Amino acid sequence: MIKTMAVLLALAGMASAVQAQDASAGRAKAAMCMGCHNIPGYQASFPLVHKVPKIAGQNPDYLVAALTAYRKGERKHPTMRAVAASLNDRDIADLAAFYAGLAPAAAAATTAAAPAAVAPLLERGACSSCHGADFNRPIAPAYPKLAGQHRDYLLAALRAYGTERHPQIGRANPIMSAQVKPFTVAELQTIADYVASLPGDVRTVPESRFR
Repeated sequence: MIKTMAVLLALAGMASAVQAQDASAGRAKAAMCMGCHNIPGYQASFPLVHKVPKIAGQNPDYLVAALTAYRKGERKHPTMRAVAASLNDRDIADLAAFYAGLAPAAAAATTAAAPAAVAPLLERGACSSCHGADFNRPIAPAYPKLAGQHRDYLLAALRAYGTERHPQIGRANPIMSAQVKPFTVAELQTIADYVASLPGDVRTVPESRFR
């Protein structure tokens, strides 16, 4: 009983940390983030070459989950691991609130049926069962909005979920790992191209000093 109560209290503490988000405090803490995530088209060059993801307008719970995974080493990107390691739970929650609020949600757009070359791949991967039929309204707030994200980043992320025993690339997520491993790189590219073409909420919002 005592052990159960301790677990419940710990979970409550984690929930309150996520809910205690302060966007204005997050803006003050975002200096290390803005040099990549607030420059439209900014491209990472290590360990893979791809555009850094659009995170303005992203689900805050997902941003918390992603930063926490980098801090724990469950995501291996060296730069992001170093940044996340310097953050405590409140910092992460505040940054998530700041970036989530940078781009207001757009009006819902009607998404046409996926092309014949893509639809079977999406069905095989059961992509919409978590990320939503339009890839912009996932079924849970801890899942990311994907519609309109950079296609090269989407491909890099998908491949990272299927990468094992690499010192600098990889994401330890058993669900996503199982989903991507049956696909070829060409098939993952097809999925990434399609999802990137969809209308979505995520944006790169330039910081005034970078305009």
